[in-house]
Amino acid sequence: MAKWLYRIGERIYLHKFKTLAASLVVLVIAAGLVLGMGASFTGDMSIPGTKSELAMEVLNEEFPTPESSNNGSIQLVFKAPEGETLESESVRHSLQQLLDELGKDTDISSIAGPYDNQSLSVNKEIGYATITYKQEAGEVMETSLEKVEATADKARTDGIQAEFTGNIGSPIPEIGGLSEVVGIVVAFLILAYTFRSFLVAGLPILTAVIGLGIGILLVLIGTNLMEMTSVSITLAVMLGLAVGIDYALFIISRHRQSLAEGKSVQQSIAIANATAGSSVLFAGLTVIIALLGLAVVRIPFLTTMGIAAAITVAVAIAIAVVLVPAMLAIVGEKARPKMSNRASKGNKSKSTNRWGKTIVKYPLPIAVAAILLLIFVSLPALKLETGLPDNGLKSEETTERRAYDLYTEAYGPGYHAPLVIVAKADPDTGGATPSRMFDDAVKGLSGINNVANVSEPILSQSGHAAIINLIPGTGPHDSKTKDLVQEIREYADMIAESNSIELMVTGTTAVNIDISDKLNEALPQFALLIVGLAIILLGIVFRSIWIPIKAVLGYLLTLTATLGFIVFVVQEGHLASLFGIPEPGPILSFLPVLTAGILFGLAMDYEVFLVSRMKEEYSRTGDGKMAVLAGMANSGSVVTAAGLIMVVVFASFIFVEDTMIKSMGLALAFGIFVDAFIVRLMIVPAVMALMPRLAWYFPRWLDRITPNIDVEGESIHKELHNADSEKVA
Repeated sequence: MAKWLYRIGERIYLHKFKTLAASLVVLVIAAGLVLGMGASFTGDMSIPGTKSELAMEVLNEEFPTPESSNNGSIQLVFKAPEGETLESESVRHSLQQLLDELGKDTDISSIAGPYDNQSLSVNKEIGYATITYKQEAGEVMETSLEKVEATADKARTDGIQAEFTGNIGSPIPEIGGLSEVVGIVVAFLILAYTFRSFLVAGLPILTAVIGLGIGILLVLIGTNLMEMTSVSITLAVMLGLAVGIDYALFIISRHRQSLAEGKSVQQSIAIANATAGSSVLFAGLTVIIALLGLAVVRIPFLTTMGIAAAITVAVAIAIAVVLVPAMLAIVGEKARPKMSNRASKGNKSKSTNRWGKTIVKYPLPIAVAAILLLIFVSLPALKLETGLPDNGLKSEETTERRAYDLYTEAYGPGYHAPLVIVAKADPDTGGATPSRMFDDAVKGLSGINNVANVSEPILSQSGHAAIINLIPGTGPHDSKTKDLVQEIREYADMIAESNSIELMVTGTTAVNIDISDKLNEALPQFALLIVGLAIILLGIVFRSIWIPIKAVLGYLLTLTATLGFIVFVVQEGHLASLFGIPEPGPILSFLPVLTAGILFGLAMDYEVFLVSRMKEEYSRTGDGKMAVLAGMANSGSVVTAAGLIMVVVFASFIFVEDTMIKSMGLALAFGIFVDAFIVRLMIVPAVMALMPRLAWYFPRWLDRITPNIDVEGESIHKELHNADSEKVA
């Protein structure tokens, strides 16, 4: 692999401008395809095969829905002024005028006011109007939403509280917002400090942005070929930007080291591509395998999220080993460190390696302290609860949250957690009629704890199926609601044995509960898969038994500490205001599995970049402690900069409004911080210093059958050394 990348580096140097032009052509072609094909995201997060999904299939079969059910809709919620009700003459007249004026919007299909849809609360103070549009949700014009906002503002001037919620708006999230810009600016400052050059600092940013552009455009094209959730694009942006900058950083850092040693620009580029490029290729492929490995949990929306992120990572790898060398060739001698920097290189190495010397001197207390700290941070993960966010977890400054609170005040918390019971009777039974069995089922459901209301059965056209709407006494995130779903299913199993009737639970709340349960079951299986993968891959690369085991244990500490921190902040609400989290609530249901996959790939990145330099030194000297010092001296500062950049990029997404994106950014930022600065720069070197020779133990029989992957570029170093020896001779 190293020889292949070395040759590529040499050829790219000779064709640098053609390489840059080819990259820009690919970007333009991808943009043209997106403009022609468009993008098609979906909000579907269902999991085929769950009980709620099976019930939904029966529901759709017995109660087919018209195509108009996908049309956009908004619920405009009103609360009467203090001392009045919505039935007060002045309030009623005001609302009717407002709704009549809103109805002039030609995009609106119908408006059902609170006096028409019988939505008035018991005390008549709260009710809502349902506004249905002619277009599908994602196609409703922004001007229509502005008219609803204007209507709400007019109602407020009359003393009526008016809030709204609905499903209209583009499903494609905004890309290139303030959060991404802030992340890029801070990353540039870190690079400028690392390289002591604004010109060189700009190269990773430029190449990463080009790569991100190509990757995101490919993802948008992919939405026409497979169903993909809108949050997939945000995850792809996060990863594509972070690894794009980091991979370029590793190659440029190695290039500048070679330049400082007196190598020519062409030879230095080739060496950097062969050594750091090999590490980038291997580490990037590990990230891709981890992301594609999400498919093993057999959850469609999670699989497509992994595919989308894997596409941007794959493009980042290609950009790092192709476009980055071309840009370095174009910059030429301007990337060479200044003479003063080279002259002080020895002093700088001593300064930056003080931490490495401290670790080698006190490995046991450092390792024990770091491990105990991560175990302590991991403890809250034992109380992990998962779910999907709703408007109840948004800030009180948003109209959606205020509408949510009005619904709760009017109809109780269970209004947000409706359950749909699909009842299906056997038409061949000789006993009671289906209608009678459905009525008996309603009576039985009414007797279950935490049931606030059960509707009368709504019969299907065949008469052999019915819908029963059930409202719990608790909200969607309450554990009692989950218990209620389980009790209904137990009741269904019980009556199925004695009667020819089947009861199935579905609806948004039941679907979310089933999704969370399925994802929680998948986490241990997925973690076991990637742990086995890590042991195999790192064993092949480093030809060691203990280094892969140590790396895996470090990764597991990173994962549990990350989950513990997320539970502490998001679920329990500690430090919530610091991160802009308006309300404590359950952890995003797919966050643990997603975090496990992404952190595995990125953790292996840092493991490869750090330990490969240690192996290079150990192969040369056979001194384990010297290898630790060399690895920390040559790669420690680069891993530090790379870790900071990733933390900054992921952290920049914490302050967006979307709750799912916020929690993903927080989890990944904290996870990378832990892995880079505690696991890889503290625990890993400390453990390797404790076992300087044992760490590199590899049985001879296993060495003979293990393929040799030259990640450190050892073959290139030998060739160059032999060539130099021949010149001297």
